[in-house]
Amino acid sequence: MNWINLIKEYIPYNEQESKDKEIILNCINIFDDVLSRTNELAHMTSSTFVVNNGKDKVLMVHHNIYNTWSWMGGHNDGDNDFLRVAIKELQEETGISDIKVLRDGIYSLDVLDVKSHIKKGKYVSPHLHLSVAYLIEAKEDEKLTIKEDENSGVMWIPINEINEYVKNEPHMQKLYQKFIEKLYKLN
Repeated sequence: MNWINLIKEYIPYNEQESKDKEIILNCINIFDDVLSRTNELAHMTSSTFVVNNGKDKVLMVHHNIYNTWSWMGGHNDGDNDFLRVAIKELQEETGISDIKVLRDGIYSLDVLDVKSHIKKGKYVSPHLHLSVAYLIEAKEDEKLTIKEDENSGVMWIPINEINEYVKNEPHMQKLYQKFIEKLYKLN
C-alpha cells in the first residue's frame, strides 16, 4: 500500500490524533520532501512504543540531547516503509531483535515539536516531527545495548512510573499516557 494511503486510512484515536493527521496530510501535500530531514520545517519520523509480555513495563532509552528517557525512533531519511524504519531504530538503539508487532498497522499519529539543539556539533532549528508510531512487544530478558552516539542508557521502566522518568519533557508525558491508555483498551 502507498505510504500516504496508510496515513489517510489510519483511524484516529482521539481529537488530538484527528488534528495531527490533518496536519501531517497537509504537510505531505505542501512539501515534496517531507520524508527527508532536508525539509527543515517538518519531516516524517518512525517510532516504537515497546512493552514487555506482561504489558507492565516499557523499554526506553536515555536520550543524550534532551537528557531524559524516551521511546525509540528516528528520521525516515527518504524511506517510506515506516514500520521498517521504526524496527531498525529500535534494534540500533537497544539491541533488541526478538520482537512482535502488537497492532496491525499504525499505532499513533502525532505532530511533535522539536526544540532547537546541537547535534554532532551543528545547530538544529526548531521543527516538527510528523510521527508514525508502532506498538511492539519485546522480551524483557533479551540483552540490551546502548547506541552511545545518541543514548546513555537503555532499560525497562515500570509503565506506571513512566512520568517520573520523563520529567524533562512534560509534553511527552501526555503522549506516553495516551499510548498506555490505548494499550489497556486493546487488552
